Amino acid sequence: MTTVQSPPAPPTAIRPRVVARTGLYAVLAANAAVVAYFFAQAGFASNALIVIGRFFGLYGALVMAFQLVLVARLPWLDRRIGMDRLTSWHRWTGFALLWTLLAHAVFISFGYADGAGVGPVGELVDLAETTEGVLRAVVALGIILVVGAVSARYARRRLAYETWHFIHLYTYVAVVLAFSHQVAVGTTFTASSAAKTYWYAVWGVALGAVALGRLVLPLWRNHRHQFRVSAVVPESDNVVSVYVTGRDLDRLGARAGQFFLWRFLTRDRWWQANPFSLSAAPDGRTLRLTAKAAGAGSAGLRHLKVGTRVFAEGPYGAFTTLHRQKPESLLIAGGVGVTPIRALLEDLDGHAVVIYRVGTDRDAVLYDELRDLAVAKGAELHLVTGPPVPDKLAPRELARLVPDIADRDVFLCGPPPMMNAVLRTLGDLGVPGPQIHFERFSLAG
Repeated sequence: MTTVQSPPAPPTAIRPRVVARTGLYAVLAANAAVVAYFFAQAGFASNALIVIGRFFGLYGALVMAFQLVLVARLPWLDRRIGMDRLTSWHRWTGFALLWTLLAHAVFISFGYADGAGVGPVGELVDLAETTEGVLRAVVALGIILVVGAVSARYARRRLAYETWHFIHLYTYVAVVLAFSHQVAVGTTFTASSAAKTYWYAVWGVALGAVALGRLVLPLWRNHRHQFRVSAVVPESDNVVSVYVTGRDLDRLGARAGQFFLWRFLTRDRWWQANPFSLSAAPDGRTLRLTAKAAGAGSAGLRHLKVGTRVFAEGPYGAFTTLHRQKPESLLIAGGVGVTPIRALLEDLDGHAVVIYRVGTDRDAVLYDELRDLAVAKGAELHLVTGPPVPDKLAPRELARLVPDIADRDVFLCGPPPMMNAVLRTLGDLGVPGPQIHFERFSLAG
């Protein structure tokens, strides 16, 4: 089966990312308006602090439900927005949720304390002891505070991903506790049957999205395709390619540029899930990943046995030809970031220029494949070597290599410092933002 190449979108077509992003904003705005309506319909307490506290509580519940949709890994959203951007939104929405729930607790405590003539802390303790559902809300808030603390950049850099992810999973416990609190004491649940139906629908859709994207789809895909390792090929001293086969891979829907979370089901690796891009365009028979030995997980890939069962989650990512704007392309790879670039070159039509940035010739893994592909497709290939300073992809050098760069789509993948430098260069050269395509591996809990 041959790869199907995707033409660029027509000039008048609305970009898929814009459609998805606008749709998300519209849904969120519509729900915010509905929440405001039901809030007003429920009536207002005589104490203004309690009114403000209930207001923050309702919108905290809405933000929490929206959080679940962002991390559900729904294929339609992921392929148009990308997991990295969804994860970034999830992060900022998470901090908004934290402050919203804190405001809810503070205003409610002060409001009821004002009427009871006691301190806010004492009132909160009394409410937790005497009012159904309040203790659950306090526990949920405590969990959100812990997750927020470990998600701060300072703490996140010092935690292993597995540790951070395990702590992050407690967010789902907080969601269940918060929902049960809302059912028990939420004024909109008791104000009208329409409001109650609405909130059950909101939480049902949010939790259903998580169950579908994080559980049902991965289990169904792996049962259907029965992934197994078919070959392990060393590419250099510290780079290895793993070939994975399975049933009906032509119906998997994977595209060049995407990645999977790979879990190799051996005794010492089954619990590790590592994100690796496809390093060859899917051909309906085999999937290939290529990884550099950057840690214990990737270093152990060369010891995999043929026939090892694989649990693969995906395909994920918006780094595909779906978002093309121009008929011609520029592909820029740095180091092992060449893997999705090599797959994209195989998938692209139209004239392409490929720039491969490495420290030395010896670091240029998959270079022979790139060269052969470039010859077959009539593409230009430039191998740029040398230390990071001076920057050999500065505006003057990049403009010399690709004079018509502003009229091309640019696909970029490499180490973060290199990507940041190239993104600044592209801005200096006037490349429009919609023509710049890149993705950073960033996973949410």
